[in-house]
Amino acid sequence: MSSSNVPSPRRKSVGVKVGPVMIGGGAPIVVQSMTNTDTANELATVQQVEQLALAGSELVRITVNTKEAAQAVPGIRARLDDIGCHVPLVGDFHFNGHKLLTAYPDCAQALAKYRINPGNVGHGKKRDEQFSILIEMACKYDKPVRIGVNWGSLDPEMLARIMDENARSSDPLGASQVMHKALITSALESAAKAEEIGLGRDHIVLSCKVSGVQDLIAVYGELAEQCEYALHLGLTEAGMGSKGIVASTAALSVLLFRGIGDTIRISLTPEPGGDRAREVIVAQEILQTMGLRAFVPLVASCPGCGRTSSTYFQELAESIQLYVREQMIVWREQYEGVENMSLAVMGCVVNGPGESKHADIGISLPGSGETPVAPVFVDGQKTVTLKGDHIADEFRAIVDEYVRTKYRKKTAHA
Repeated sequence: MSSSNVPSPRRKSVGVKVGPVMIGGGAPIVVQSMTNTDTANELATVQQVEQLALAGSELVRITVNTKEAAQAVPGIRARLDDIGCHVPLVGDFHFNGHKLLTAYPDCAQALAKYRINPGNVGHGKKRDEQFSILIEMACKYDKPVRIGVNWGSLDPEMLARIMDENARSSDPLGASQVMHKALITSALESAAKAEEIGLGRDHIVLSCKVSGVQDLIAVYGELAEQCEYALHLGLTEAGMGSKGIVASTAALSVLLFRGIGDTIRISLTPEPGGDRAREVIVAQEILQTMGLRAFVPLVASCPGCGRTSSTYFQELAESIQLYVREQMIVWREQYEGVENMSLAVMGCVVNGPGESKHADIGISLPGSGETPVAPVFVDGQKTVTLKGDHIADEFRAIVDEYVRTKYRKKTAHA
């Protein structure tokens, strides 16, 4: 097999502990997300953090932009702990973070990590002073920091300096290359400044977010070569629905295949009233389909064709996929390795039996215009044929029995 078809080894990075979660240092790639509630509304924020954590978000970022938000953070942390949700909280600071962390020490302590944007901490002398305060607070409370550079808010003085240097160069860079250089320079210079102030490399995560897929790949490729800091991946303003999912998947898959990235977030714009946890599911599915982590049993299903004009197999595939994701909340607490289970729900006899045999558990429906008669395959062997009106319930029962008998029960810890 050509080496180009094999994923690169994970890039070596300095590990950063965020509460009990390790980013980088060879640890599994971490999935994170962010609330869109008003953080001052403790109850709404607690509910969304819990929703994101139950979906599988291993870190959850919350906006801390006002004194009311800062005052609410300790209560949010306490409420989450009371309901048994111990996911680490990351505070997202812009413009006034130096003031809020100084004025509200309980907030500074309750957060597991701070996220700051060097382009939004002030200008000139104030920038250096306010950035220093943020890092000093991180040192004081022993908190890691993500230095998150964004192409929409680059430090104008730093950008002007790089543009001037480029203009004087005998071989000037193009506009996009200048932007890439500015992003990387901002991140690395800010990290160096943080280290000068006293923040260790094991407390620094970097990100350089852009909205363009090709730009993101280029920037992180260069950044990865120039440092050993842990890296956070994600498109900024990825978009809504399929556009955001496709763009994020295209960009992150290339970088992950190259071994780049220690934690990811999929920044999807939710539809009005949409489920915020969708971005967590997309992040998990990217990592799982890339073979980098396993989160929930994968359900393979055919796209359908003229042989499957009945919606029966579509409804069954959807119900099984929802079922295993919901059940994983319970299964992951009780059994080891269930996330590696594979399922197949096939619509007709063309590829159905073969695909079903390849899965741990598979069901092959007969296609359209026929009474549902569906053979079930377990570990490659046909075990039963389901008929009638309760095929879905009976298939779920087979899945439950497989989990109970095939996966080792976790032992309770004292």
